[in-house]
Amino acid sequence: MKNLKPLLTYLVAFVAFALINRFLFAHPVIEVLAMAAMVLFAAQLLRFLLSLIKPKERKGLTLISLFSSLLRYVAALVILCWGLSILGVNVNAIVASVGIVALIVGFGAESLVADVVTGIFLLFENQYNVGDIVEVNGFRGTVKEIGIRTTSIMDVGGNVKIINNSEMKSILNRSDNISRAVSDIAIPYETDLEALEAKLPDLMQEIYERRADVMLAAPQYLGVQQLADSSVVLRFVVEVAEKDIYTGARILNRDLWLGFRKLGVECPFPQVDVHSK
Repeated sequence: MKNLKPLLTYLVAFVAFALINRFLFAHPVIEVLAMAAMVLFAAQLLRFLLSLIKPKERKGLTLISLFSSLLRYVAALVILCWGLSILGVNVNAIVASVGIVALIVGFGAESLVADVVTGIFLLFENQYNVGDIVEVNGFRGTVKEIGIRTTSIMDVGGNVKIINNSEMKSILNRSDNISRAVSDIAIPYETDLEALEAKLPDLMQEIYERRADVMLAAPQYLGVQQLADSSVVLRFVVEVAEKDIYTGARILNRDLWLGFRKLGVECPFPQVDVHSK
């Protein structure tokens, strides 16, 4: 598993620094390194245990993703405070004056604070979850990870876009809606349209029975979409899950084309009529 390798790395580092500090020479820096390795090992162990949980609902995946992201920040904070304490720095005095420092840093890191606050609110507002298909600023993909500061979205091409949580605005969540894949099929003008339309219900039912793993219902014939230059364009739609919208369109195109050929209807090609005197 991907989390197992760093887990073993931190464990080995902790043991090595602990042995050096115990038997070779005791030094605060070595102690800090051993402590850091121990904290990172503990954080990685928790992340590893979280990765073993496979909730059925997307809300559970979101919670795991957020907690896993939060562990990184908690580990860094623990290492910083504990390390300063080992080095002899008065952490209590620093904490007492952190209010003024936080105010100064807050103005300089306004966007960072906004990202973190938005990430926390995402947990309660349930706008989207890990596994949902969303569209943000024209980018459409599946939510792969929701962190405290960023959200990762992967499109159908495998491209991952990382967006700051504060920029996740005007989100179109398409996962909970039934989508419709569209197919436009062109036929020659000389085709007997009425005779073809009479045969379409049986063809639609045949396609659905063969492709019920993708299609939620039998495809529907909507009618003549366009009177083009060299053909009559017919429009068909089929209800599918959002994740199958492109697959459904490709399947519908293929099966309609094959079905029309069996019915004796060939797809037309561009034609030019030449009149000579």
